[in-house]
Amino acid sequence: MKSYFLPALLILLGGALTPIHAQTSSLKALWESDTTLRTPESVLYDPAQKVIYVACINGSPTMENKNSFIAKIGPDGKVIKLKFTEGLNSTKGMGILGDKLYVTEMTQVAEISKATGQIVNRYPIPEAKFLNDIAVDTQKKTIYVTDMRSNRIWSITDGKASMVSEGTPLSNPNGLLVDNGLLLIGNGDGSLMAIDPATKQMRTLAKVSGGIDGIAPLGKQAYIVTEWGGKIWHVGADGKTELKQDTSAEKINSADVDYNSSAQVLYVPTFNHHTVKAYSLK
Repeated sequence: MKSYFLPALLILLGGALTPIHAQTSSLKALWESDTTLRTPESVLYDPAQKVIYVACINGSPTMENKNSFIAKIGPDGKVIKLKFTEGLNSTKGMGILGDKLYVTEMTQVAEISKATGQIVNRYPIPEAKFLNDIAVDTQKKTIYVTDMRSNRIWSITDGKASMVSEGTPLSNPNGLLVDNGLLLIGNGDGSLMAIDPATKQMRTLAKVSGGIDGIAPLGKQAYIVTEWGGKIWHVGADGKTELKQDTSAEKINSADVDYNSSAQVLYVPTFNHHTVKAYSLK
């Protein structure tokens, strides 16, 4: 969903898939937003403006839902503008390129002015069924998108959509992260994959128990990945994983997260719980 840096050597470390390792960090609850954020699916921290964008499905993720919106909240969880952008179709993943915010709708990607919140363009994805996450390569000015139900990954460059990959080993691909030219993919079978968009070579970096919704970088080749049902995992550079939190019994989801590295704060949208939660991650 976002753009960060990762040494290419990480792909070569994908062999070790040991399930759990010793505790590396802890989550400490900081705040929780109010419930006006209806069905929040994705969060994106903008360090330039020091705000958090929240993609609110506001109902069911269907073609018929035209009531989705983007909210803007502060780093304290207080709502700055509830409906920064309205009239969207089942919003999910987001990314920033220049002065524009990009968000997936069901079959297209909406381009939004960060200054005004107005939709300035839309980019249809061929034969799209269920677009989900976004990741941005700021160096190549390329936007990547997952079409979960078609098992495809697309790129958009200069307004033109091109297919990056389709079919096996992709299985309901959801979460995305761009890192130094590599594209990390959260697979529906719980695999954290990495693909080189130029060569199409794909490797497995790690494995968790269920489908990966969000991927956030912690630095030093470590990541937080989430399962929509409520699980938050730490993934080390060696591919080992540690379950940090599980709120599935309470039916509190953990959807597409983001991490504020300067403040060491993780932002988690709770989907059907209708809030965003913030955690100190140290």
